[in-house]
Amino acid sequence: MNERRALGLGLSAVLLWSTVATAFKLTLAEFSPIQMLTIASMVSALALLVICTLQGKLPLVISTFLANPWYYLLLGLINPLAYYLILFKAYALLPASQAQAINYSWAITLTLMAAVFLGQTIRKQDWIACALSYFGVVVIATQGDVLGMQFESPLGVGLALLSTLLWAGYWILNTKNQADPVVGVLLGFVIAIPFAIALSVYEGAPWQHISPQGWTAVTYVGLFEMGITFVLWLSALKNTRNTARISNLIFASPFISLILLSTIIGEAIHPTTLIGLVLIIAGLVVQQVKRRSKPLATEKA
Repeated sequence: MNERRALGLGLSAVLLWSTVATAFKLTLAEFSPIQMLTIASMVSALALLVICTLQGKLPLVISTFLANPWYYLLLGLINPLAYYLILFKAYALLPASQAQAINYSWAITLTLMAAVFLGQTIRKQDWIACALSYFGVVVIATQGDVLGMQFESPLGVGLALLSTLLWAGYWILNTKNQADPVVGVLLGFVIAIPFAIALSVYEGAPWQHISPQGWTAVTYVGLFEMGITFVLWLSALKNTRNTARISNLIFASPFISLILLSTIIGEAIHPTTLIGLVLIIAGLVVQQVKRRSKPLATEKA
């Protein structure tokens, strides 16, 4: 175990995840959600293929898929295909600060879905965490008009919440997956790419207007939201004896992200977004009380 290395890897992952909301908005200025998903998935698959090659895991890719092809097909259709397509559409409809904060409630969604599908017990503090986090979502979505329940974009809010269901469902399906996690994620992208290309062709959105800055932005998303950062996070957890300390780094990500959104693309951060995000984070902290010593390796912003 190398605690300094683990901390460095964990911080690197958190800082990179903190930039993706800004990168999403910059990319969506030129790409449609399905175009963005198609190119980012290709970039991510290529990056993970290189990583698997360097780690000597390339021979595992085909054997892992053939061991359970329908299972990996289902996983790939959920994530990245459906999850990111819906998440990108939510970002297209909402301010990035709102979409990111609502999506961050996925860990609470996971607790509820684990109780339904895995038979896990929901503790008292889990219910408190749910109440805090989903109240935070309502505060963000209504911009503080909780009693009026007026949403700027009901569809955008609905899609952001749906993305949390898909992400949580994906990791519930992964609970019994014994395959190498990097190989499993690579397979998801390889499976999703043909479907993404087909949807992109069906949509018929033009490509010729996209600028070099747009191509740079979508490449960044593919590398640092979908690909390399996941490997950094897994490596951080593998190199530490104190997984709780590394996992808690993720709580800084959404606040750093708000700063970047404000400074880089000039997005106005509504005060209620910050209040709602604090409520969501408070719920996640409450949820961690006396939680198992080794948290899920899937935590993300």
